[in-house]
Amino acid sequence: MNAIISATELAGGLAGANPPVLLDVRWQLSTAKAAGAPPFDGRAEYAAGHIPGAVFVDLDRELASAPGARGRHPLPDVGEFGTAMRRAGVSSARPVVVYDGGQGWAAARAWWLLRWTGHPDVRVLDGGLPAWQGPLSTDVPVPDEGDFVPAPGAAGLLDADGAAALARSGVLFDARAGERYRGEVEPIDPVGGHIPGAVSAPTTDNVARDGRFRPAEELRARFETLGATDGTEVGVYCGSGVSGAHEVLALAVAGIPAALYVGSWSEWSSDPERPVAVGPDPQ
Repeated sequence: MNAIISATELAGGLAGANPPVLLDVRWQLSTAKAAGAPPFDGRAEYAAGHIPGAVFVDLDRELASAPGARGRHPLPDVGEFGTAMRRAGVSSARPVVVYDGGQGWAAARAWWLLRWTGHPDVRVLDGGLPAWQGPLSTDVPVPDEGDFVPAPGAAGLLDADGAAALARSGVLFDARAGERYRGEVEPIDPVGGHIPGAVSAPTTDNVARDGRFRPAEELRARFETLGATDGTEVGVYCGSGVSGAHEVLALAVAGIPAALYVGSWSEWSSDPERPVAVGPDPQ
């Protein structure tokens, strides 16, 4: 099953006999609050207009637990995540399509969580809301309660020790901007740099100017060049497990399975005992 869906395909699916559950996960990483400006408000954006039938999902409250020692966006409580998904109408036998404002990071976080907890049919709208050519709605639907019960998988998830080991035994991609990987700037976390052995692979290079993913063959060639060759175990991290989910999604489009280190740099850098590498060299 393809991990992404075009706007045209989505329109057809919504008009079909078994339309997908549609989740709106608009969210942005923002440092505006630290500067005294109001942070991005995804719920307000949703209220101003969304794809008809879409239910809003709050990334910070429903796709993550409270920030702390495990990072800025640690895994949500599985039971609470299941409750949120059922409230949004998610059922195991019905497809799910997730979208955000176009960046794709938040939608990928929802996609990854649903896939990791066992939902068999989840896709991300390629290009997000800007790709949608149909009407928007301000009506807030109240869907029937879904029946999805999350069952987290044993694979697909890395902790700090697992990420460090994978950087030595396989390939660990750092999905953040190159300057953060190199330690030249660090606007959010305690220290700049990267996990020793990790390879810089900014997630922004996975999409074209319109925000849509590059073709699968281009993505596969990119990741193979960076070390994700056949038989190599692959993992991804970022700042807090959001843009990293987008890289896992890009890898899935390319046909390459990958695990996600959800705690990512926000967890790794909070422990002064963990080693930090700087500069362009992985080590």
